Amino acid sequence: MPKKKQLIFPKQAHILEQMGEQIKLARKRRKLTTLQVVERANISRNTLYLIEKGTSSVSIGAYFNVLKVLNLELDFLHLAAKDDLGRKLQDLELL
Repeated sequence: MPKKKQLIFPKQAHILEQMGEQIKLARKRRKLTTLQVVERANISRNTLYLIEKGTSSVSIGAYFNVLKVLNLELDFLHLAAKDDLGRKLQDLELL
């Protein structure tokens, strides 16, 4: 079965690009080379390049491993943590 390509709209692509830039800046602040990160994260140089560009085709596991190298893996716990809309919908069901 052919793999489905994920459709990413420009606004969401920009968010991914910002995330990639933040990961790149975090690496540079720690004075880690790309070679150090790829070895520790067990990924290729090209994958790190794609992560730092915010490419959507990279697996979430690769993103997680890079964040782990940067000691930022707990940032994943912030994803969808502030769900104001979901909480409001849940509250409406309770009424």
